[in-house]
Amino acid sequence: MAKKVIVIGGGIAGLTSAVRLQYDGYDVTLYEQLDRLGGKMNRITGKGFTFDLGPTIVMMPHIYHEVLSYTGVDPKDYIDFMALDPMYQITFADGEKLDATTDLNRMMVDLEARGEGTADGFLRYLNDTYAKYIVAKDHFIEKSFRSWRDFYNPTTLWNALKLKTFDSAHHTIAKYIKDQKIQNMLSFQTLYIGISPHKGPSIYTIIPMIETLYGVHYARGGGMYAYVEALERRFRELGGTVELNSPVEEVLFEKQKAIGVKLKGQDIMADAVVVNADFPRAMNTLIKDPKVKGKYTEEKIAKMAYSCSVFLIYIGLDKKVPDLRVHNLYFGSDFEDNLSDIFSGSIPKDPAYYIYSPSRIDDTVAPEGHEGIYVLVPVPELKTGTFEWTDEVKQSFKEKIYSKMKKNPGMEDFDQHIVFEKLMTPPDFSEKMGVHYGATFGLAPTLLQSNYFRPKNVHPYGKNLYFAGSSVHPGAGVPIAITSGKLVHRELKKDVPLNS
Repeated sequence: MAKKVIVIGGGIAGLTSAVRLQYDGYDVTLYEQLDRLGGKMNRITGKGFTFDLGPTIVMMPHIYHEVLSYTGVDPKDYIDFMALDPMYQITFADGEKLDATTDLNRMMVDLEARGEGTADGFLRYLNDTYAKYIVAKDHFIEKSFRSWRDFYNPTTLWNALKLKTFDSAHHTIAKYIKDQKIQNMLSFQTLYIGISPHKGPSIYTIIPMIETLYGVHYARGGGMYAYVEALERRFRELGGTVELNSPVEEVLFEKQKAIGVKLKGQDIMADAVVVNADFPRAMNTLIKDPKVKGKYTEEKIAKMAYSCSVFLIYIGLDKKVPDLRVHNLYFGSDFEDNLSDIFSGSIPKDPAYYIYSPSRIDDTVAPEGHEGIYVLVPVPELKTGTFEWTDEVKQSFKEKIYSKMKKNPGMEDFDQHIVFEKLMTPPDFSEKMGVHYGATFGLAPTLLQSNYFRPKNVHPYGKNLYFAGSSVHPGAGVPIAITSGKLVHRELKKDVPLNS
């Protein structure tokens, strides 16, 4: 009889591990509390519009493909990615626009116009950061840390020194490039994983390098959620079981060994349990046994550092906006002051914001002649936040963003053309998505919450219990979450072999 595995949560990391394990011959059942899979990588629809709920940027599509190709199929039969160039457009407070492009010839011309030192610094940054990325990938990102010996050994420590992680991402960029705008262009990406570039370790300078060398892509036929649909299709083809609207109440243990879950008052047995629920929330709610909690008591969970959150607006317009790219970033007058507001718990006074408009290239996500606009603004998570998200605060902050948006060409009267509107705020992520403190990107990837020091894929205090997702190793971001599911798959197979 096949070994039974229960996966709690149908986010991208849970789906990744479920697909791989089902293909290998395990009997996998995936329990999802919502009415569809995807977790934060979900979908919002209304009035003929389709919006990605959370993640919007596809980087390193080969990582997405690998999950499907592992199961013996051609990924292109399940998902169709197209490269975007420019990847995104940046608009600064003074109105200057810069295109981030994978065309190095064009990039060099743009950078040389700002001074030869800027172009030379950018090339040195790419070269040095790519070398760090290879070290990080081979020795940290794709490696599980089961015990202290996996980290505290000469090889790993030597490679850790190569990464020079004690510096911040922004300060590292500044060593290569003196132009303030280009510094911001190459350091804001740490917000993809919810941490300030002034606090995030220098290793996260690999994100803009990855964008430049590997490109930014779009999933045709609906955006990011098309990939969730591809994985769900493959999982079901392989015989996997999906149970929606099924919130697991507790993980069951016998002598600190996971033996199943409690769901709707019923005990459901399994040989192993994979938890893809947000790690801090899972430890507080799903793991009842103090011995299995280990050091992750409620007091410990409360003291950990968390990523920022986001304020999201999904807007359907009855007209097109010709000057938008698919991805657009708008800086305020003082980016450092903006970051200070976010990470000190204040409502940003002059916020940077991001607009995603896939309807420019995908006619399946909006009615003909209409534009779907997704607006994201980084804001404090609920632990740090010094204010409440009352209806009045939500409306006031939305109007602040709208007033900034109306200064953009072609958007002067966009609010007169809104036919669909929906908001997502930090309390929504906490209450509806099960994200602790509404910290959208999970635990902050600080130096002391990364690699060996981050919650582990193989739980050290309970046998046959595994964790996947953005709050555990290797961290946040869709490609990294996919890798998290891959690590869980690999480690579970070692502990619970099919032939045992």
